[in-house]
Amino acid sequence: MRILIVEDEKLLADSLQTMLEKKGFDVEVAYDGESGEEYALLGVYDLLILDVMMPKMNGYDLARQVRAKRLGVPILMLTARAGLEDRIEGLNAGADYYLTKPFDTRELLACINALLRRQGSQVDELTFGNTALDLSTGMLVCQSRSVRLSAKEFDVMRCLLQAGQRNLSKEVILARVWGYDSNAVENHVEVYVGFLRKKLASIGSNIRIEAIRKLGYHLEVAQPC
Repeated sequence: MRILIVEDEKLLADSLQTMLEKKGFDVEVAYDGESGEEYALLGVYDLLILDVMMPKMNGYDLARQVRAKRLGVPILMLTARAGLEDRIEGLNAGADYYLTKPFDTRELLACINALLRRQGSQVDELTFGNTALDLSTGMLVCQSRSVRLSAKEFDVMRCLLQAGQRNLSKEVILARVWGYDSNAVENHVEVYVGFLRKKLASIGSNIRIEAIRKLGYHLEVAQPC
């Protein structure tokens, strides 16, 4: 499970990241609203944890931007603003839960687990066309046939499945899979997309990874002949 924390209190953000990573989550952190928006709109996270009062863009506006893009990712808001009107504004902005500071980490974990459970089978697998990616085993499955993906293949395929028919640029895939500070280049993305196309074909998948010049990649379902 991949979680994005957007919190301008660096000590709190980093301590939450450490705590959640010990629980087995894959966690990334942004320290202001604009950076958080850039990350969140990639559509690759299973949960967003947003502070409300942040520089550049507050949590309410960030949640609105996420919902405006029709992203259904669960949003948990953390804030010291505990008033009824504040909670109503957060929920109306698109938050699924509103947790006030200071909070007990046990309550935070309970909220996270509850929000992830609401995603149902999407927590365990991502599907498109006749094919599923099992998130617990790293297997790509099509009916009775399956193939195991390498770690990088898994990450690239997961990004593509989460984006679906939306284009993902090579730069975005590089950042999400290899990291912003990596020395990897766009050719790495091309190579792994090639690997995935072969593995999809090997299990009889009707998924096609389409490349659009200057826009990147997206998924399509091949029409029967």
